[in-house]
Amino acid sequence: MSGHSKWHNIQNRKGKVDAQRSNIFTKLGREISVSVKEGGPDPSSNTRLRMAIQKAKENNMPNDTITKAIKKANGELGSVNYENITYEGYGIGGSAVIVECLTDNKNRTAGDVRHAFDKFGGSLGTSGSVSYLFKRKGQIIIEKTDAVNGDDLFLIAVDAGAEDVVENDDSFEIFTSPDVFETVATALENAGVAIASKSVSLIPDMYVNLNEQQAQTFEKMFDMLDGLDDVQEIYHNVEE
Repeated sequence: MSGHSKWHNIQNRKGKVDAQRSNIFTKLGREISVSVKEGGPDPSSNTRLRMAIQKAKENNMPNDTITKAIKKANGELGSVNYENITYEGYGIGGSAVIVECLTDNKNRTAGDVRHAFDKFGGSLGTSGSVSYLFKRKGQIIIEKTDAVNGDDLFLIAVDAGAEDVVENDDSFEIFTSPDVFETVATALENAGVAIASKSVSLIPDMYVNLNEQQAQTFEKMFDMLDGLDDVQEIYHNVEE
């Protein structure tokens, strides 16, 4: 149960970057749109939409903007079709990078993503070239407070089907398979546990270390990719 989670550091860093992005509402709106088209406009029966709405609210997206995005995706206000595209490649120092996009123009997105890789010493690979280094898992973060008992949290999570509970200095991280992610989250909420964040993410099996200069170059590539409207998520295996 005890340990230090490298992924927690990565998520914290990305959360800070997300909060500063001027195009965050564009990205969130696209995620809501695709979620509605895949599973319908009712968040109670559409898990992906429910999570997209939660993320939108965490980023202070206005409720009327969320509602408008849902209606637009449902065909009530006109519609734009977005396609899911995933790019895999290598950053500097042999780092593995996966970029998930939602786009209405594949040629534009491919060119923009390739340019970011090429500019900072990386290269795009073929499908499957680095994805085998990652596993898709549910991740639930609970902030440490006086009201949270680690032993009780562990029992609740494991009884609901969690794979692991990791204790950090200021939080607990609960990892699940995607299939039981919602079940575990609901069990925690029903037990009165406050969830700081939850998501289904790609988590690397192992990490690579970059020297200071390489890390700065990788950071620049990450920021360029993250600044693209078409890019929704970026996963990598660089040690923070």
